[in-house]
Amino acid sequence: MSDSRMMRIGAFLSGTGGNMASWRHPSAVADGAVNLAYYKDMTRRAEEAKLDFVFFGDGLYISEKSHPNFLVRFEPLTLLAALAMETSKIGLAATLSTTYSDPYTVARQFSSIDHLSDGRAGWNVVTSPLEGSAANYNKPEHPQHDLRYRIASEFLEIAKGLWDSWEDDAFIRDKESGVFIDPDKMHRLDHRGEFFNIQGPLNISRSKQGRPVIIQAGSSEAGRGFAANVADAIFTGQANLADASSFYKDVKQRAAKAGRDPDQVLVLPGCSPVVGSTSEEAEAKYQEIADLVVIEDALNYLGRYFNDMDFSPYDLDEPFPDLGDFGRNGWESTTDRIKQVAKEEGLTLREMALRSTTPRNEFIGTPEQVADSMQAWFESGVADGFMLNPSVLPQGLNDFLEHVLPLLKERGLFREEYEADTLRGNLGLPKPENRYTKKTKAVS
Repeated sequence: MSDSRMMRIGAFLSGTGGNMASWRHPSAVADGAVNLAYYKDMTRRAEEAKLDFVFFGDGLYISEKSHPNFLVRFEPLTLLAALAMETSKIGLAATLSTTYSDPYTVARQFSSIDHLSDGRAGWNVVTSPLEGSAANYNKPEHPQHDLRYRIASEFLEIAKGLWDSWEDDAFIRDKESGVFIDPDKMHRLDHRGEFFNIQGPLNISRSKQGRPVIIQAGSSEAGRGFAANVADAIFTGQANLADASSFYKDVKQRAAKAGRDPDQVLVLPGCSPVVGSTSEEAEAKYQEIADLVVIEDALNYLGRYFNDMDFSPYDLDEPFPDLGDFGRNGWESTTDRIKQVAKEEGLTLREMALRSTTPRNEFIGTPEQVADSMQAWFESGVADGFMLNPSVLPQGLNDFLEHVLPLLKERGLFREEYEADTLRGNLGLPKPENRYTKKTKAVS
């Protein structure tokens, strides 16, 4: 890690924004989720501001109740390939599911993106929470929550092994002697496991940064354990400093127990900034966004977390219903948090539904107030940086880049220029050594 601790900041570019009604906002580009020129423009702006990376989520199942940004959107690796041609420094990260993919194909795809971007790729490893995904992939049923994480663990180990198929100096390419490779530096994986049997080697070499940056976003018990063992960066969604502190300490302790350097496991809480010239203006902006959502859509949005549950039979103005363990095979940590918040604060179904679409956080206010909150989280040891998830794009991103980020730079909390030419380098993470090279060094 770098001696000077700097915030690491990524931007989640989700169509018209994180709010499900963001497409209705006066400043929104309504077809943003499938508008390449729009994504190019936002990514260039993020790179000009020296953000660490941009990120694109994904999902494998939609219904009439889906978030409008999710109904149609680019396959994210295809989008990363296009953006790699438009940028030179900023990291490019995307979601891909281990539950409905093949390890060899995924390793090859992400390695290709890593090469196309010259070492700037990142993979958000997910296990696909929605049960409806199985029907789109010719599967009889959706695997249970903890089983999906067991599959993911083996899947990722295979990918990492395949990325090490070639040692960095394996390719001689000597025209005079006719020697193209050193065959002793090509390695078959020959993996035989619980879920996969993969031979290898991978038909693409290691990238400049060794392998893509691994990102994880699960906050359940299984998700935290998985993240602590394998992730380079963790996205998390705590809404206040106290909860963020608890999560941060837990994950860092788990990483240390797993034999990892906790400083090389970056925790990036979600940050949905709403910026105004005054506190009152920021609050008015927040309320404008919240008022875009009609209750029927809010119920649909809430229901998606519970595998498209129909909340219409319940009274909107009665306390949030007791759902027991329902929903825990999907977004386990999210549904647990929804039920907990509703119970602790005595919220009605209407209140919980509307809050789920436009959650409040500690990053609403003037540029100084937002910068102060980010600084407090960072310096209190509850965050290594932030994952920006503006409620409305491009307005939310532009407001942050133009008004808040300059303050963070003035305070010495964020870079003025990129420090490296790879995503790992800019995140302060070392290049992983090829396992076979490492083994050879240990023997000699």
